Amino acid sequence: GTNAIGAMIVVGSEGFMKNAYRKFNIRRAGTDAASAGDDYDMMREVLERRFSRAIKEDPDRTRGQWPDLVLVDGGKGQLSAALGVFEQLGIEDLALAAIAKGPERNAGREKIFLPGKTEAINLGHKDPVLYFLQRIRDEAHRFAIGTHRAKRGKQITRSILDEVPGIGAKRKKALLHHFGAAQSVATAGIKDLETVEGVNRTIAKKIYDWFHPED
Repeated sequence: GTNAIGAMIVVGSEGFMKNAYRKFNIRRAGTDAASAGDDYDMMREVLERRFSRAIKEDPDRTRGQWPDLVLVDGGKGQLSAALGVFEQLGIEDLALAAIAKGPERNAGREKIFLPGKTEAINLGHKDPVLYFLQRIRDEAHRFAIGTHRAKRGKQITRSILDEVPGIGAKRKKALLHHFGAAQSVATAGIKDLETVEGVNRTIAKKIYDWFHPED
């Protein structure tokens, strides 16, 4: 529900092309109550950004920015969202498919959805094509989860002290070590703040005034 990201992986004839992977920090999620956490809207945003850039930088499709196939993670809804973006951008001849986990998210019973087809394709659980698609999907999940954890971890390490002017990493560390939590720093008096190593009266007053602008 927080730090939403989209992840794109790229596969070529020689395998995963990790230097071409790309992450997308979702901008629209949470800006509108109706779209917050909307998987379809996030899918649309990622594809809009990815292919708007391709149209701008590689309109003739000669620089390698256009894939032979776009595979989206999901079912009919995600496929429909992707088709809507292609229609909006005027992309008519790019192969598209969606791969969805089977009943109860059962790996091995995936369904493949194609534009214009009412019925999903069900490949045999030993089919090498299914195994290949599963590997692509699982690599996308791995990349997305790793990216999300890194982003979330970075946000968690931030605190309200980061917003105080003149408080660098060394003073921040000293304040947190002394008071135990950023919130305790916010409620401390000037004399208490002065007892922290590296915090003189001027700095202490600056910190106090930041958290008590009405005093």
